[in-house]
Amino acid sequence: MPTPGTLSIRTFVERAEGLAHFILRAGEAPRLIAFDDVAGCPVETALAALEWTGAVGILLDDDQVQAARLTSDTAAAVVERKSANGRIFVYLGPRLDPLQMDASEGQVLFADPVGVKAVEFQQRSHALAYFLRATSGAGSMLSLMGRRAPEIRHMRRWFGAIFQELDGPRQLVGAWFAASAAGALFAGVEPEISYRYIEVGTES
Repeated sequence: MPTPGTLSIRTFVERAEGLAHFILRAGEAPRLIAFDDVAGCPVETALAALEWTGAVGILLDDDQVQAARLTSDTAAAVVERKSANGRIFVYLGPRLDPLQMDASEGQVLFADPVGVKAVEFQQRSHALAYFLRATSGAGSMLSLMGRRAPEIRHMRRWFGAIFQELDGPRQLVGAWFAASAAGALFAGVEPEISYRYIEVGTES
C-alpha cells in the first residue's frame, strides 16, 4: 500500500458540516455515499473485501463500483464493466427467491445453489433497482452526485492509507477516489457522534 505524500484530517461535530466539506473536497471526483443516515459501511469489512476480490479476480481493476453493501454476514454490489458490446452493469450478491425478485430486465449469469447470484443488466437504473430491492438499501453505498463511479484500481490504491489514519471504530459515510488523491468521511460510533474526514494524495 503506498504511503501518501499528503495527508489532511478534519473532525466535525455536525453531520451537515462534514458532508459539505466532503462534497467540496471531492469536486468532480467519482464518489460513493451512504444511502441512509443511520448506518454506513463497516470499514474493516470494506478493506477486506477489496483485498479478497482482487486476489480471486471477482472485481477487475477497471470495474467501476456503482453500489455496494458489506456486512459481516453478506455482501452485494453493482459494478459497471467493459464488454465486447459496450458497458454492462453486473449485480453480484445473495441469491433470493425468484418469486420475490424479478430480474426480467437482466440476464442471469449464474445462481449458485449455496446462495450467490450474478445478474447482468444493460441499464444502470435496472441494476440499481434490483440491488436496492435485494438489500433494502440499509447500510448501502451508492455512486451519487458524480459523472462516473469510482474505479476499483483507485479504491485499492488509497483505501488502506486512509484506513491507517482512523482513530477508532467508525462507519464509512462517503468516499471519493481519483488517480492522484482520495478522501473519506467517517461517522463515530461513540455516544457523542463526531465525523472525521481523511484525505490522502500524492505530492503535487
